[in-house]
Amino acid sequence: MTLVKFNNRPVNSVFNSVFDDLLNQFPTWKDSTLHNPPVNIHETKEAYHVEVSAPGLNKEDFQVKVEDGLLTISFEKKEETKKEEYKTVRREFAQRSFKRSFTVDDQVDVDNIQAKYDQGVLKLHLPKKEQAKVSTKQINIQ
Repeated sequence: MTLVKFNNRPVNSVFNSVFDDLLNQFPTWKDSTLHNPPVNIHETKEAYHVEVSAPGLNKEDFQVKVEDGLLTISFEKKEETKKEEYKTVRREFAQRSFKRSFTVDDQVDVDNIQAKYDQGVLKLHLPKKEQAKVSTKQINIQ
């Protein structure tokens, strides 16, 4: 049984509501402009493979370019304004714009870079130039 009320609501509900409202005013880490998606980079004899974790995004909103030895992967979300029949009380689904850049060395054949978006992962294939590929050659000892 609640003995203390404020505005006809139990005091503990009032405090919970005040703290919830207060905490929802502060940006969270995922809401900050510092948000960058995680990236994996793998190397094989033939190529580098870059994987960007970006679930729930549209491939049309990505831009991948190489300029002056810099590979830049960016995502720009175009906000749509909709007239909704309801009021959103809390929104945690967010698609934030980002930009990641990586230095591309002379070993990469920039003319043949390929990109594919598959199941929430943007996959880039950066093939190495022929002279950069490591080849194994058996040398006979005489």
